[in-house]
Amino acid sequence: MSLDHEEVQAASASASDALPALTLETAYVSRIGRRSRNEDACGYWHSEQAGCWVVSDGAGGHGSGDRAAQIVVSTVLERFSQAQAVDDVQATGLLEAAQQAVMGEKRAHPEGDNMHATAAVLLIDLLAGNAVWSHVGDTRIYLFRNGQVLHQTRDHSLVQGMIDAGYGNPDMIRTHPQRSLLTSAIGHEEGLTLDVSGTPLPLEADDAFLICTDGWWEYVDEANMLTCLHDSQSSADWLERMALIIAEHDTARSDNYTAIAVRALISEGPTTVLRI
Repeated sequence: MSLDHEEVQAASASASDALPALTLETAYVSRIGRRSRNEDACGYWHSEQAGCWVVSDGAGGHGSGDRAAQIVVSTVLERFSQAQAVDDVQATGLLEAAQQAVMGEKRAHPEGDNMHATAAVLLIDLLAGNAVWSHVGDTRIYLFRNGQVLHQTRDHSLVQGMIDAGYGNPDMIRTHPQRSLLTSAIGHEEGLTLDVSGTPLPLEADDAFLICTDGWWEYVDEANMLTCLHDSQSSADWLERMALIIAEHDTARSDNYTAIAVRALISEGPTTVLRI
């Protein structure tokens, strides 16, 4: 399902006999900020077997940015629903399919020839309790475990490349004037460079994933993500606590901001699956 609401929504899905007490709780926020349109998109889909969560941040002007993001989300979810494998091949193939779809849209509508989008995709095998993920651009996936950042995707951006090459420090990723320049994105003519997490990772109770656009993580640093997670009662509460931090930095140029939270919880009783 593709989501375009601005309010917080939440849902849950049960894991398997292999993890009988594990419940995945999902919530999302997508807000326009001070822009004229929301060029972010997000969505998720799950069956009893597996689930897919995706966030995309589009750009390009003339309305092409929001179309690019929506194409990415709908393509990823539709393809995953047809073949629910959770592995690195699938995680790669979903973004490659999104690349083909966006390139097809650009050929069909030349006025949107600058359209492109970031994407981050999380896949979870609900039977085995494993996760794999992939991303392109500067939409990030975080995995928090035991009060620490266990994993954080690395941006495909000019500034991240400068930091990797030793020409700056990690703090400049949120402040550098050219921080929005991407070195890879869906829709780039020169092809797609993406990263995949690799071998599926076994989930543990209380693991928490955050998938978010740069409009989110630019104002909520990792320390605040962890603090809000520790203080929260649910995935929706976690997101709203972070959204309040973003609101404190509101200016006339505030960007769209979007995030999906997925938490692995211990279930105390039967789980109701909410289909939004």
